[in-house]
Amino acid sequence: MDNSYFIYEKERLKEISFPLGGIGTGCIGLAGNGRLIDWEIQNRPNKGSFNGYSHFAVKVEKDDEVIDARILNGDLYPPYSGNYAAPHFNSFGFGPPRAYLSGVPHFKDVGFKGEFPIAELSFIDKTFPGNVKMTAFNPFIPLNDKDSSLPAAFFEISITNTTNETLHYTVVSCMGNVNGGYNEYAKKGPVQGIKMTCIGLTPDDVRYGDLTVATDMDDVSYQEYWYRGSWFDDLEIYWSDLNKPGRFINRSYKDKGYSNGTGSGNAVDMSTLARHFSLDAGQTKNVKFILTWYYPNCANYWSQNSEQSCCGCQTSQKGQWKNYYASLFEDSFACAQYCLENWDRLYEQTLYFKNALFSSTLPSAIIDAVSANLSIFKTPTCLRLEDGSFYGFEGCHCDSGCCEGSCTHVWNYAYALPFLFPKLERSMRELDYKYNMREDGGMSFRLQLPLGSPRSSFRPCADGQFGGVIKTYREWKISGDDEWLKSLWPRVKKSIEYAWADTNEDRWDPEQMGVLTGRQHHTLDMELFGPNSWLTGFYLAALKAGAEMASYVGDEQAAQRYTDIFRRGKAWADSNLFNGEYYYHLIDLQDKSILERFDTDKTGTLIGDSTIKAYWDEERGQIKYQVGEGCIIDQVLAQWHANLIGLGEIFDPGNTRKAVYAVYKNNFKKMREVFNPCRVFSLNDESGMIICSYPAGRKKPAISVPYAQETMNGFEYQAAEHLIQKGFIKEGEEVVRAIRERYDGQKRNPWNEFECGSNYARSMASYALLLSYPGFVFDMTKRLIGFNPVIDDTPFRVFWSLESGWGTFERTEDGVELKVLYGYLDIATLRLPFIRNRHIDSIAYDVNKEANYHRNEDDIVFDSTVKIEAGSSLAIKLQ
Repeated sequence: MDNSYFIYEKERLKEISFPLGGIGTGCIGLAGNGRLIDWEIQNRPNKGSFNGYSHFAVKVEKDDEVIDARILNGDLYPPYSGNYAAPHFNSFGFGPPRAYLSGVPHFKDVGFKGEFPIAELSFIDKTFPGNVKMTAFNPFIPLNDKDSSLPAAFFEISITNTTNETLHYTVVSCMGNVNGGYNEYAKKGPVQGIKMTCIGLTPDDVRYGDLTVATDMDDVSYQEYWYRGSWFDDLEIYWSDLNKPGRFINRSYKDKGYSNGTGSGNAVDMSTLARHFSLDAGQTKNVKFILTWYYPNCANYWSQNSEQSCCGCQTSQKGQWKNYYASLFEDSFACAQYCLENWDRLYEQTLYFKNALFSSTLPSAIIDAVSANLSIFKTPTCLRLEDGSFYGFEGCHCDSGCCEGSCTHVWNYAYALPFLFPKLERSMRELDYKYNMREDGGMSFRLQLPLGSPRSSFRPCADGQFGGVIKTYREWKISGDDEWLKSLWPRVKKSIEYAWADTNEDRWDPEQMGVLTGRQHHTLDMELFGPNSWLTGFYLAALKAGAEMASYVGDEQAAQRYTDIFRRGKAWADSNLFNGEYYYHLIDLQDKSILERFDTDKTGTLIGDSTIKAYWDEERGQIKYQVGEGCIIDQVLAQWHANLIGLGEIFDPGNTRKAVYAVYKNNFKKMREVFNPCRVFSLNDESGMIICSYPAGRKKPAISVPYAQETMNGFEYQAAEHLIQKGFIKEGEEVVRAIRERYDGQKRNPWNEFECGSNYARSMASYALLLSYPGFVFDMTKRLIGFNPVIDDTPFRVFWSLESGWGTFERTEDGVELKVLYGYLDIATLRLPFIRNRHIDSIAYDVNKEANYHRNEDDIVFDSTVKIEAGSSLAIKLQ
């Protein structure tokens, strides 16, 4: 494996913020040089923030004399002029903010190994008497959503005495109280630390909360408070205290209340928790610190004042609710106890997952793309409601969620959650069909919070609505839960049939021809008018998935109807929307009457107050914001979905293969070649795949579909994966490498792929690389799992995950091994097309139990269900 993707040094540390937090809890960022940044723990984003002088430090004593003391930070990288738009004396022209502690003795270099979910930092300075390393993580254990949702950051600091004599070390954690309350020493059993509370707030106040830093080790000293003074007194006295031999002497201001402004522009009270120990020459000691937070009350702070804002967001009913972790713990100290008591198990299971993922034989860029974007779960992009249900923004503004409502057309692309935490993904379907559906089957595509708020009145979105049907099919196949499908089916059915409902104001398919001909809102935030493969593909896939689900629940009339409509639509699309090279959008841009039929009152346009004003270009006599003859990146997106979930053909396979390559040929660019009036996500000599191109000889609208010239990571990942699925391995990998080279630590944060805001959900399309390379198939309704790698590499190893368990699949010259590392896996059929011409010597599982089976073409069908428990495998020996 090429470790250059995961080892960050020197200038490549500059942009790093590695998120440490649980699913739906917010997070703290670990900077490349070891600083604690981006304190996003109070139920909303807070990019660029810091919490006082929060940091870790170490001092070394010999013969009752301090011989070294420094903070666990590396050098700060330029620029050093200060920040624009910051408060006076902390702004441009005043140098780096004091909270960066860049003027405090620190280590020269840091080596940052980032293999999400674990970061390992080596602090390097030849003058320091010892080796110092830090391991930082938050539990990430697929299928265990509870332990993966802890509001905590775990830090283990390792000190090795590299000298020839015994030295005494102190490792220090200094944390600020962002709550405006008291700092109090607390101890329960072996757990001791500082709990930082609030004052003057009732437990139901949205600002109410607390923060704890704790350890479970003995020989601890502490200061509940740093010295309060003016100017730079607090930091000066702390540094003096650190450089004194021996233990810290407690200081308390509890009887004096909270001091707003404790010096140095630092508006929080700091606390210190220290761990003391001696090391003989060559000895190593590991010290654990847990940082936990507890802000139980969430509120809809993002409601807009206007009736409607960008991307179809609109005013929600203001209200408040509890977050999920508030149902698990009574405060941050209780959470700290749980984390410390279960630390070893939580770390071992997290490491088990990390090692399984990184043991893959896939190219390093592929594993980098998959692993880095799993971090999105741990950012404020994601929330968990009190009952554990999952909710997501599209991404994050600096201080608020960006684009509310588990946006269905954006989350269509996010393939990590359904495989790693399928229960949470199913909760998204349940909320969507319960709260977003109109009586006629039309669906809002942004869930309003708190639950039960008035539904968004903006028009239904074609890719979001039909994507919901496709995802319901996927969740059913991953879980094998028939009762779950039956519970949702009446609403799923209604959402499909909205396509031809008389009340469908956008007239998607009134004649049931299987082609969307009306007005179609979509993820590029405007509407297409007329037939196009992109959105019609979603409709066709929904019809095909709907037919199978209808038949399964006994609704044969609906199944036959959907099948007939699907066949008509597929035939028409393949015949009329393919130009010999790729699929396109069939529209006469000069025909104003296309718009006039939709130019009624209350049209719900994102811009303008009528359809004509929004879409008609009077000067050029054209309809705006259309694809037309363009080569759009998502033209066969529905086939990508179908390939991943076993749905079969949506478009003609030959046409699709040509179209997928055409997207690469026409849309993958060096950005110097591209005029881009939109958001600049790649530039200069960086490469990327733009949203829509107009090859030579094709007519380009005067004003084309929005974002046509942008490179957006999630779109690019699906295009790359479709290339790989179709055998264009080199081309697909080139696209993935181009994305990850943009997020190299120097130019952009490797753990923050952005689109409409930071930590953007669509980038979790990268997880599907783990499905595309191994040709992963699954159908838990039949207890079927299978693999058919698209590359011939031997050995070939890859991570897999489904509802009941996860593990690895490995192919060697003389066999196949399917390991279960967590949970279990029930198999009735194992599909392995690549061994169709090989003789099977034996099949054994669960400590050499022989499996009885017969072969049916590419399938190994077991006489009775084989159950593989965690720690066991199914092994096939081949001749």
